Amino acid sequence: MTEDTLARAKRIVVKTGSALIAEAGAPRRDWLAALAGDIAALRGRGKEVILVSSGAVALGKAALGAPYQGRLEQKQAAAAIGQPRLMAALGDALAPHSIACGQALLTPGDTENRRRWLNARATLETLLEAGVVPVINENDTVATEEIRYGDNDRLAARVAQMMAADVLILLSDIDGLYTADPRTNPGATHIPFLEALTPEHDAMATGANAAAGVGSGGMATKLAAARIAHAAGCSTLITLGNRPHPLGAIEAGERATLIASRITPAKARASWLEGHLKPEGELLVDDGAAAALEKGASLLAVGVRGVTGQFERGAAVAVRAPDGRLLAKGVTAYGAEDIRRIAGRRTEEAEALLGYKGRPAIIHRDDMVRL
Repeated sequence: MTEDTLARAKRIVVKTGSALIAEAGAPRRDWLAALAGDIAALRGRGKEVILVSSGAVALGKAALGAPYQGRLEQKQAAAAIGQPRLMAALGDALAPHSIACGQALLTPGDTENRRRWLNARATLETLLEAGVVPVINENDTVATEEIRYGDNDRLAARVAQMMAADVLILLSDIDGLYTADPRTNPGATHIPFLEALTPEHDAMATGANAAAGVGSGGMATKLAAARIAHAAGCSTLITLGNRPHPLGAIEAGERATLIASRITPAKARASWLEGHLKPEGELLVDDGAAAALEKGASLLAVGVRGVTGQFERGAAVAVRAPDGRLLAKGVTAYGAEDIRRIAGRRTEEAEALLGYKGRPAIIHRDDMVRL
């Protein structure tokens, strides 16, 4: 069943932890080469892969010289040293497959603030369209304890949510969820499949893997991440990362825990847009735009005839037909004043009117729910 989930997926987010990336302060190049081979194989079958990778602090802390005590300023300094080393190691691993990788450093605001969410998603979409593997990490060099994800499992889930991924793969130090910790309880039973997570499953999870000496996540953080992904229509696979070709092992049917979502990312996003966004303004469109929207198109400036309210880019707005019918609700790529400047104009005219090159659509179809 796990291999079928991966076979059906179009967009996949893979999260790997520090213990898999680094050993004794150096990149684990053989393992990275095997992971790169797996990514190349998936891409060869038309799948998009986004990598969320820890490891910057683990690769950089030895260069600080002084005893590493894990203070915030030491973590940030180590990340500043280790982040280019991490990207260099990943670039070297992907190069034999003629695959480029691009770095994106995120903080919670980038996935939870609507305007920054639009920017981050557009950047990652552009990388994917160019055939580049996005490599995402938390921006440890600037994030304080108060504004940090704290673990890349949750970051990976937020990225999966933002990018409407079909599957989130969490590479772990264990091959999935058990009824108890199998390292201390020989009677623990592996759980291969779940459709929902309950408090009983949380009680089965263990804390961070203290034996590894690096990283911050454990099974509890992976279940928390799976909940985020599940609500976004994204299934989660938790499996053993420390083996050759960990993604290929999933496709070969090796043991994993699948937490399956029964809705698609598109349906999850539509439900969120419909139920959680309170419109801050309204857009009146012409008959042509109304007909296009009903067929699933994005809203272009040429079809807008009026703007009600004052709002900024990233705001939720309602869209109405000429007769006043509520057609849709969505997240706008422009603020109210800029929409007024380009309303009724073609996309190619917008740059001259605004003084900058904006998005092609006022509201992209992926950020809209038809009502």
